[in-house]
Order: sequence, then structure tokens, then C-alpha cells
Amino acid sequence: MELLLLITNPEAAPIASGLAQASQRAGIDWAVFVTNDGVKILQDAALAAVLQKAGSAIVCQDSWRTHMADLPCPLELGSQTNNSALVAQAAHLVSL
Repeated sequence: MELLLLITNPEAAPIASGLAQASQRAGIDWAVFVTNDGVKILQDAALAAVLQKAGSAIVCQDSWRTHMADLPCPLELGSQTNNSALVAQAAHLVSL
């Protein structure tokens, strides 16, 4: 995988959206992992749709439960183990 976007802060939404869309246009292999209160960005349906286009789009299950309670998650729920696996596969990591 060329690029991993690690989203940890909801204020990163505009940057994450731009990077995700640029990665999609460039046709690179990219993934996203969303954790901490960064999960709040997924309330934006348009941004969630962009992130769904990643090769892997995973949300920390514990963070989702903490910040979003029982709302349905638009991406795959996973754990920090998934995060570690994605980091190991990524040529480049952008932490937001």
C-alpha cells in the first residue's frame, strides 16, 4: 500500500478529504484508519463515502463506541491490531 491516512482528530476532516480524493484520482493504493475522536468526521456522509473508496477503511471499534455510541458505523469496525497491520504495510503514513 502506498499511503495510509491515520485520522485521530475531527478537525482533520478537510485535509483527510482532500488527500483521500487526490489518492483516488491518482489511482494509488491507499487505506484509512480512524481512531480517537477522529471518528466524529464520519457523521459527514459525503466524507464517509470518500473514505469508503480506500482499499481498507477501518474504524477503531472502541473509539466508535466511546464517541458515537450506538450509531451505525459507515466503515468496517476493527481494532488497534488492524491499525498496526496497516502501518506495517504502508510505504507512507500521514497522521492527522
